[in-house]
Amino acid sequence: MAEEFGRSVEDGLKLSRRIYLGKDRAVTPPKPPSHMDKSPAAFLPTAPMVYAVISDPGIVDNPDIPSYQPHVYGRCDPPALIPLQMNRIELEADSYLDTAFVKISGSWRVHCVMGSKSCDCRLAVPMGEQGSILGVEIEASRKLYYTEMIAIEDRKYLEKEARLENGGFLKPDTFTITIPKVDGGSTLSIKVSWMQKLLYHNGEFSLIVPFSFPDYVTPHVKKLPRKEKIQLNVNTGTGTEIVCKTTSHLLKELRREVGKLGFLYESEVLTWTNIDFTFSYAVSFSHIFGGVLLQTPSVHDVDQRDMFCVYLFPGGHHSRKVFRKEIVFVVDISGSMVGEPLEGTKNAITAALTNLDSLDSFNIIAFNGETYLFSSSMELASEDTVERAVEWMSMNFIAGGDTNILVPLKQATEMLSKSRGSIPFIFLVTDGAVEDERHICDIMKSHLTGGGLICPRICTFGIGSYCNHHFLRMLAMISRGHYDAAYYIDSVESRMQKLLSRISSTIIANITIKAFDDLDEVEVCFELISLGYC
Repeated sequence: MAEEFGRSVEDGLKLSRRIYLGKDRAVTPPKPPSHMDKSPAAFLPTAPMVYAVISDPGIVDNPDIPSYQPHVYGRCDPPALIPLQMNRIELEADSYLDTAFVKISGSWRVHCVMGSKSCDCRLAVPMGEQGSILGVEIEASRKLYYTEMIAIEDRKYLEKEARLENGGFLKPDTFTITIPKVDGGSTLSIKVSWMQKLLYHNGEFSLIVPFSFPDYVTPHVKKLPRKEKIQLNVNTGTGTEIVCKTTSHLLKELRREVGKLGFLYESEVLTWTNIDFTFSYAVSFSHIFGGVLLQTPSVHDVDQRDMFCVYLFPGGHHSRKVFRKEIVFVVDISGSMVGEPLEGTKNAITAALTNLDSLDSFNIIAFNGETYLFSSSMELASEDTVERAVEWMSMNFIAGGDTNILVPLKQATEMLSKSRGSIPFIFLVTDGAVEDERHICDIMKSHLTGGGLICPRICTFGIGSYCNHHFLRMLAMISRGHYDAAYYIDSVESRMQKLLSRISSTIIANITIKAFDDLDEVEVCFELISLGYC
């Protein structure tokens, strides 16, 4: 789906060359990306974008200055997507603990369709880390559209209501929705909001918002004032000092309180920003620190239960004392893992092995329809053993065959059943889906619940969009492990290394909250708390 979308944008850029810009034009017609990567992925959105959906190429023209070009016969199938020119953009981000709530507002003009014609327009919104869409509001052609979360049983009451069409996900982190019949030359005013996670690495929190706009969304009109605006509010919830680290844009500090910061960026620009908005900060602690946030519902809230949030910070570098580890790498080598997925996995595991302490131990299980073991038992991570493991992976990580996940998971669990004085991990990597996933979860849950406090933590890593990410997330959750994924092949190695880094820096395990026993009723998300890492 994403590949087809990219091709449609490429077709749209070619089609937009028909548009007559006038003698006083400020720029030439839009050109495809100049770099060598001409793959469809090069045309996917890297910031909120709006496209004209063109099935009839004959309607493509400047709505203000007709070009009277020869009529184009035929249809575009699939429809071409012409990126609309953007006249205004504002970003507001409110960061609380490890979550950011992002709001984008902007306006786009249908500059590529005759004034007497109309077309559908498609909004595409790429989101940051673990982004989840909250809402969209669109004003176009004297009509107002907005999204609303409803129960499935209430859908029948909305059948006669005017509503947005074809909402869904182009990619797991890119939300799209179609606005019907927008007049040529008109302006769309759009507000979109989502929530996403902050990254945490080496004591720093980082917020990354997709905000890189291509040159071809810059309006062609000369001397048109263009203003970018970014507003950022940070609330750590800790009541301690915040140390700012890096930022992508020149932020002006508006206010500073203990544990809270406010920033503003405003600038008149000739072309829109071509870099993502990033901001990182550190919270200074010399020891592990935690707290509880309480929230009482408003009088209009349907759910009148009080809410709470428990958080922990790992403390300073000098206070860290990580657990000794026993890790079994369980790697899918079925036919679909051929090429970059398997190569990236091998590189990430190699880096993880070299970073293990000499007192840590590990093993590797490769699987497809069969299983292949590096060793019949756990091996200490000596320099010689790591070299042999890397050589073994080079010889045995050969893609082919089917996928059978349950057998290698059982083998890994058995290997770690006698762990003492260390934290046992199973690191599962796969890009596939199997039929018995519910059965696998049930079996692993029975194994893990009977293993006491020192039971294996399953950390799962999914590759691509075809594997069952929900299954991998649940498998990690029931074992108090971690889950992550790389939906794009070129990010397999980097994202896997980040997840492996979490494992190697585990400083808290078996977290429980005893206060629940005194409550008549409580709902917790999540009931099993994952490992704490620094």
